[in-house]
Amino acid sequence: MTEARQPTTGTENLGSGLKVRHLTMMGLGSAIGAGLFLGSGVGISAAGPAILVSYVIAGIMIIFVMRMLGEMGAALPVSGSFSHYARIGIGRWAGFSMGWLYWFMLIMVLGVEITGAAGIVQSWIPSVPQWVVALVFVTVFAVINLTRVANFGEFEFWFAALKVAVILGFLVIGVLLVFGLLPGTEPVGTEHFLGDGDGFAPNGLAGIAAGLLAVAFAFGGIEIVTIAAAESKDPERSIATAVRSVVWRISVFYLGSIAIMVLVLPWTAASGETSPFVSVLDIAGIPYVSGFMELVVVIALLSAFNANVYGTSRMAYSLARGGDGPAWLSKLSRNGVPRNAVLVSVFFGFVSVLLNWLLPETILGILLNAVGSALIAIWLFIVVAHLRLRRKFEEEGTLRLRMWLFPYLSWFTLAMLIGFICLMLTDTDARAQLVSTFVLFLIITAIGAVWHRRQDARVSRPSAPPAP
Repeated sequence: MTEARQPTTGTENLGSGLKVRHLTMMGLGSAIGAGLFLGSGVGISAAGPAILVSYVIAGIMIIFVMRMLGEMGAALPVSGSFSHYARIGIGRWAGFSMGWLYWFMLIMVLGVEITGAAGIVQSWIPSVPQWVVALVFVTVFAVINLTRVANFGEFEFWFAALKVAVILGFLVIGVLLVFGLLPGTEPVGTEHFLGDGDGFAPNGLAGIAAGLLAVAFAFGGIEIVTIAAAESKDPERSIATAVRSVVWRISVFYLGSIAIMVLVLPWTAASGETSPFVSVLDIAGIPYVSGFMELVVVIALLSAFNANVYGTSRMAYSLARGGDGPAWLSKLSRNGVPRNAVLVSVFFGFVSVLLNWLLPETILGILLNAVGSALIAIWLFIVVAHLRLRRKFEEEGTLRLRMWLFPYLSWFTLAMLIGFICLMLTDTDARAQLVSTFVLFLIITAIGAVWHRRQDARVSRPSAPPAP
């Protein structure tokens, strides 16, 4: 195995300016995005009020995964997080494949997020081309990510806080609406909750399964907490606190919002075209709600973009440090930021914006299919790495956060993920996602095998004799 590569320029280590509140908000900022504000309607239309069951199942799965990841992160906080744990727990090939799969997934997500935000803003100022708006956003967030990590954390904290404030406001208004406490409203009762005569689960178990496919990936992004923990002042304590906080807040925000939607709205009125948030606020009689929610969605997309630029750059940096990437990606600036890794991530993010513009229905569609189920592959690697590393951490006495009922809940989570894959195989679109991800994984693994062979050959090659 090759030795972990050290940075060749700049300071030796990443910065350490992130606080617990930064980590918490980064996790919230990545996970609370357009998937909740816009995608919740897709799940409701598929499962009806029973979408709550889908959210509970997906929520339990991600809570267990995050608990395992938090345990490993608190015991061994590193910037590469789950890629590094896969490397030492499963094998060098797993660390390479998992790390670059995650990097690729977030790069494609960056393009979608910035394209969505630029499209909305461009509709406000039609005289400015969409690509110009996207370029401005990309440039701004490149500058933010190149500053000291404490500055980045503070920016992301307030960015994500705006989204959290909107959801809290929605929950308050929703509760008042449910109980008929707003002017001109009456208690909504349970008519919509029971499917308006169609039952709580109008499409049965198949609907709940389809809803599960629609919502499972909405929780993606929360894992960035463990990547960022390496740049906090007290990584072991910070990651344990942040993981606990993020998990229950995400659960409350998602389940609370969805519960209000299925109580207030007929399930047949939900779709992927109109945000259920807008529909609920329209019923509450809130003026200018459509324009306001457009602004919220832009903020949500830009916040997630900012956090994901951070995530991709730190993953690339960690892979380079471990010998799984070009050495120049591990170079740090004087303020402890992996400058080259940030610039590469931003560059490819903008390339994916161009692909989204040039090839919306061809190559990009295939790549985005791979993005969806890539999360499942990453979660599987996390669980397997945890099962293999737990005893090692116990022997070293480094466990500060423990997975509940180990190993039973860990094996149960693995079974849930395998069951989820089997469920995806029954759905045509989800099956295409799995195939795309599997092909992408094979390509990355093959590249990794070639890369490691060249690395090993370079290490074993005898040095040239000194000149006479």
